[in-house]
Amino acid sequence: MASPLEIDEVNENKGRMWDLEQKIDQPMDEEAGRLRNMYREKKFSALLLLRLAYQSLGVVYGDLGTSPLYVFYNTFPHGIEHQEDVVGALSLIIYSLTLVPLLKYVFIVLRANDNGQGGTFALYALLCRHANIKIIPNQHRTDEELTTYSRTAFHEKSFAAKTKRWLEGQAFIKSTILILVLVGTCMVIGDGILTPAISGVVVLVAVVILVGLFSMQHYGTDRVGWLFAPIVLLWLLLIGGIGMYNLSRFGGNVLKAFSPLYVYRYLRNGRKKSWLSLGGILLSITGTEALFADLANFPVSSVQIAFTLIVFPCLLLAYSGQAAYLVDNLDHYQDAFYRSIPDRIYWPVFVIATLAAIVASQATITATFSIIKQALAHGCFPRVKVVHTSKKYLGQVYIPDINWILMVLCIAVTAGFKNQSQIGNAYGTAVVLVMLVTTLLMILVMILVWHCHWILVVVFTGLSLIVECTYFSAVLFKVDQGGWAPLAIAGVFLIVMYVWHYGTVKRYEFELHSKVSMAWILGLGPSLGLVRVPGIGLVYTELASGVPHIFSHFITNLPALHSVVVFVCVKYLPVYTVPEEERFLVKRIGPKNYHIFRCVARYGYKDLHKKDDDFEKKLFDNLFMFVRLESMMEGCSDSEYSLCEPQNEQSREFMLNNNGNTTSMSNVDFSVSSVDSIVPARSPSHVNVVTFQSSSHCTDIDELEFLNGCREAGVVHILGNTVVRASRDSRFYKKIAVDYIYAFLRKICRENSVIFNIPHESLLNVGQVFYV
Repeated sequence: MASPLEIDEVNENKGRMWDLEQKIDQPMDEEAGRLRNMYREKKFSALLLLRLAYQSLGVVYGDLGTSPLYVFYNTFPHGIEHQEDVVGALSLIIYSLTLVPLLKYVFIVLRANDNGQGGTFALYALLCRHANIKIIPNQHRTDEELTTYSRTAFHEKSFAAKTKRWLEGQAFIKSTILILVLVGTCMVIGDGILTPAISGVVVLVAVVILVGLFSMQHYGTDRVGWLFAPIVLLWLLLIGGIGMYNLSRFGGNVLKAFSPLYVYRYLRNGRKKSWLSLGGILLSITGTEALFADLANFPVSSVQIAFTLIVFPCLLLAYSGQAAYLVDNLDHYQDAFYRSIPDRIYWPVFVIATLAAIVASQATITATFSIIKQALAHGCFPRVKVVHTSKKYLGQVYIPDINWILMVLCIAVTAGFKNQSQIGNAYGTAVVLVMLVTTLLMILVMILVWHCHWILVVVFTGLSLIVECTYFSAVLFKVDQGGWAPLAIAGVFLIVMYVWHYGTVKRYEFELHSKVSMAWILGLGPSLGLVRVPGIGLVYTELASGVPHIFSHFITNLPALHSVVVFVCVKYLPVYTVPEEERFLVKRIGPKNYHIFRCVARYGYKDLHKKDDDFEKKLFDNLFMFVRLESMMEGCSDSEYSLCEPQNEQSREFMLNNNGNTTSMSNVDFSVSSVDSIVPARSPSHVNVVTFQSSSHCTDIDELEFLNGCREAGVVHILGNTVVRASRDSRFYKKIAVDYIYAFLRKICRENSVIFNIPHESLLNVGQVFYV
């Protein structure tokens, strides 16, 4: 199905002006085809996988691994009446760990990663590539030619095709899916804020440790993982060993809990009391939702290895050992874990437990950084500073502003909640909502991406919803007992994200509907009716075609214009990354003497603008390369040429650059299909010039010299400063959202000039007001 942008263009006036515009500002199909290269996913050796699996323990599994500290107390906050209740609770814990973290997440959901990226936005990106459900219609068919734009095809009469058409035809469904994604993201953030509070550490000590923990985040996931991994590994081995000790000391009678019959007996005998206790048992699988969101930091195999070989067996032993102890000591339900520790190792284990409880926060802190980075790329979060913390693993990021906000909220929650049972209720609410959102998105992934048989979809959906809805019904009764906290925190973040996305969509629609006809611009003549002064003007726009309104506003209010104009469109695509060699698309608009170009810079949600001169440098490198290629092609009128899929061995990677050196074009496939050959020739001035052994010669380098001279004369970055206001007849909630919330977020977020590191003296803001 065509995007709304394409439909608008097709339905425009079919007269001469429209035909002219199509000729001078065509989509970049050819330019995109030139850049098609094979992108190889990085392979990991067995030794490196084991190293990353070990490292993932300190980042991914701290939360899940420390659940034995508080599960039994939150399951039986008012005491244990019968020994059978302990066995029934253990049986529920065993099957919850097996069905949710092991089967659902480790073996199924982790497979739905977007080339190693996890979380709800990664699932959303997968769906956006397989169905046109993205609300901002800034994609084009050329984007689908990216080597990382992987998607599967299906028959038009298949169930997947019918589902795709249904999703694309319903604007309400598109908005619902986006809201689901935002809810899941906000709940993960709320989960991260609640994790330290449930650790049970003395408040003052917890606050001090939290300040230290958040102060370390700027070192990055790689270093933090190496620091925390031995703590979590030692902790898991200790609780597994203590569990084995208690099983041998108090007997293995509790192992009958591996029979699902005891789940049925527990719920039947306890009725409502047992039902409500599910909120405590749910805490045994907390941290599972962060497992998927943290996937950006580690390869899937390493996360799977760590869970199946270390985390899962150690947790089973720990819970079984605690249950064996509780069966003989029913009155020790409040601190069963610490009471079950052998006296000789009590204090060492206490110290490790305290450290592990605080380290548990790392899983959700790292997950929050990853999902907010993804939300930024989808236009669903205000622009904040994002720092890559590892040169080896680009998915590892640190967001300073979010880090300190999380710290303040964590300290507030830790100090505010005095009752651990209330904290447990709040924690469970956040966890189960994230799991429900993941299940609903996975249904669409299984249909559209994996093309699973409907029976498999029904089985997965049925099992997941039975478990999660059962837990959800239990935590609903505890909303007033602490469960309101994650809902309130997530609600604030949801409002911020949705309002920001709404403003982003409206700004794009304004640019789309107010764009200026290229034919009108070219009708002004080569000088555009102005004095063309030396220099290059980079006009930033969100449009990949057409002339933005700010440019017409600019040329009608100023008497002069730069000799070279480049319309720069920076857009994010629903892919995890865009390879460097495919990032920029460049084309000429109009005749040569107009010196107008368009450059589209494409990024994935894992990519990051570096705070240096790389962006401008790469933009001009690609612009000059385009001019060289164009000059070369014009000199080869007797030859057929292609810039993708090399056809013979006559291609060479030497071209003339503006400084008189040889530029290597290893990132662009360039080939000439002709009887002529390309050979590098040495000119008298010792400049490497590409000449053709034919009657045509590519010696037109005047424009290159002109462009280089204009660049040396100065580069001006022209940015639009669009102010969005609610119209006078808008409803009051819309005025609050647009005039106050969105305006406040625009004021405190990073400016585009900062993101692109534009010097203040080279910046020109063009202001305009838009009413919605």
